[in-house]
This record gives sequence, structure tokens and C-alpha cells, in this order.
Amino acid sequence: MKNNLEYKGYIGTVEYSANDNVLFGKVIGINSLISYEGDSIQSLKKDFEEAVDDYLDTCREKNIEPEKTYKGSFNIRVSPDLHKHLALYAIRNNQSLNTTVEKALSDFVVAVND
Repeated sequence: MKNNLEYKGYIGTVEYSANDNVLFGKVIGINSLISYEGDSIQSLKKDFEEAVDDYLDTCREKNIEPEKTYKGSFNIRVSPDLHKHLALYAIRNNQSLNTTVEKALSDFVVAVND
């Protein structure tokens, strides 16, 4: 089961509040807060899409670049020993450290999704 909404490259969560008897969510992967709610999946999806459109319209009106979700760049911290082993592997295989880490992550994601 898929528990996210997607629209124009933005991904939103789907959550339920038993206290308020309402579905709600927020766009993930950006710093700006874009939230939405609805009393059915259809109304939640509609409010999500309207919230994203409103965000993009506001950015356009203020002449600012909208945040992109998952730009393809992030920082990680690893132990010095792992860093050394990755760097040596990359050198032995004529790859950049970035390529080595990207391939390892890609292989991992494929393996866990099989």
C-alpha cells in the first residue's frame, strides 16, 4: 500500500487524526511547510494539489525559486575506517568516491525492494 501523495514532483504524507476524524499531511523533502487536510482521500488529494499549486504561485509572485525535493545531494557521516575502505575501493576500481557510494546505495535500495 502506498501512503504518499505525489504531484508536480512533490511528495506528501497521508496521516489520520482519530481525535479530529480528519486526514492530513505535509510535503516532505523541503524546508518550507506545506500542509493540507481532508475528510476523504479525494478531498485530501485535492487539498494537497491546491497547496502545492499555491506554494508554486506564491514563489512565482515573490520571484523566488521553489524548493526542489530531493536534489540528489546530501551529507552523511561515517566512521573514519569506513571512509578509508570506501576511498581505497574507489581508487582500486577507478571510480570517484561519489560513484562508489552511489552504486552501494543503489544496490542496497534494489536489494531491500526485491
